Amino acid sequence: MARSCCIINCTSRASNSRVKSTGKAIGFYRIPAWSRNIPSHVSEVKKRRRMAWIAAIRRPNITFENTPPHMLVCSKHFHKGKCFVVVNTSYLALNRNHPPVTTETTAEIQPQQITPQHEDEDLQDCKMCSLKLQEIAHLQEENLILQKELSKRKLDMEFLKDNNSKVKFYTGLPSFALLMGVLQQISPSLPDTDRKISQFQMLLLTLMRLRLNLPIAHIAHLFDISRTTTSTVFNITVNVLYAHLSPLVHWLGRHCIQASMPHQYVEMFGDRVTVIIDCFELFIERAQNLCAMVETYSTYKSRHTMKYLIGITPQGTISFISKGWGGRTSDKRIAETSGFLQKLSPGDTVLADRGFDIKESVALMGATLKIPAFTRGRSQLQAKDVEDTRKLAHVRIHVERVIGCLRSKYTILNDTIRLGFVVPCEGENMTLLDKIVAVSCALTNMCPSVVVKHASDE
Repeated sequence: MARSCCIINCTSRASNSRVKSTGKAIGFYRIPAWSRNIPSHVSEVKKRRRMAWIAAIRRPNITFENTPPHMLVCSKHFHKGKCFVVVNTSYLALNRNHPPVTTETTAEIQPQQITPQHEDEDLQDCKMCSLKLQEIAHLQEENLILQKELSKRKLDMEFLKDNNSKVKFYTGLPSFALLMGVLQQISPSLPDTDRKISQFQMLLLTLMRLRLNLPIAHIAHLFDISRTTTSTVFNITVNVLYAHLSPLVHWLGRHCIQASMPHQYVEMFGDRVTVIIDCFELFIERAQNLCAMVETYSTYKSRHTMKYLIGITPQGTISFISKGWGGRTSDKRIAETSGFLQKLSPGDTVLADRGFDIKESVALMGATLKIPAFTRGRSQLQAKDVEDTRKLAHVRIHVERVIGCLRSKYTILNDTIRLGFVVPCEGENMTLLDKIVAVSCALTNMCPSVVVKHASDE
């Protein structure tokens, strides 16, 4: 193939490679190559010169990544008709007054000088190229600034790194280090596929949904993924979190509780208080099935709900969470059939509200139940009963504070839960809502207690 100049409107060809006015030869030069496998200071110079050539050529089919080998530039387009090559690297570059590479020497290729009538035109082209190089440098600097600004707004690891206030707002966890610890724990179980979002973003997406109760469509826009992908990622991550974090909701042995028992419990009830229990309800959509509708209707809330039994230690740690029950189910039945009684040991003391009339059931386990006194037909309580009830209410309030913390920290529990969340998962006897509640309890246990700073006298 005959060599020709790739500059637009240039007619120089190998068959006519002499300037008519002087008869001197015209040289043809390839676009400089660039490689990463060379020293960084040399690579940077080569990259800059390659960009200068491409900017000066101004052809749409020639880009930094794509430079066809047959595209050549004749010596007419170099001021003084000269081009320089870096020895030992076979690198050709436009002579644009770039600083030389200090570790290499340069040798001049000696094509013949073009005629004086072209010098003014070449000088003008050189000035234009210099302006273009300045513009390229300015655009590169602006691009770097924009990339830094974009990274600050992208919901990835850099978005939360070294900013615990952001971590707490978006995830409910107190620190970035703790968030990374959770990621390290669950990452082997997360799908390692070519998804559009990383494993860190899968965790962040899920925690943001639990924490802020953002709509699926909004989260999909934030992470630039489809709504279907968002729902799938949320369900997968909740299941993985449940598998790894549910052991954090653990029934502690009596000796562990006694080691840090707040003094007010010891003074009021002795050192055998093991758990304080209560129930809380979550609103759900009304079911179409009549039986399900009846089972989930709560006369106390006058809404359709799912009810959960929760137990906390005197220190404020959640030690028990039941599966969900229909809002119609009594507190007594949940306590007797949820597996709570099997956790008790002989000698344990349980603090509860009046609705937990399970004294006989607790006694069968060798434990003691303390609930507020009933009048049982009397006009008023005796002084001793009033004092005992006051003491019990003073410490039992902590379980309500933990429930309030749980619901305020993960606000998805305050919304009306859709029916898809209360359907048993495939092959399991748990619903997705059960797992969400358990994960929320586990995450709450990873945060500072709302009780110990008030209950501890140390």
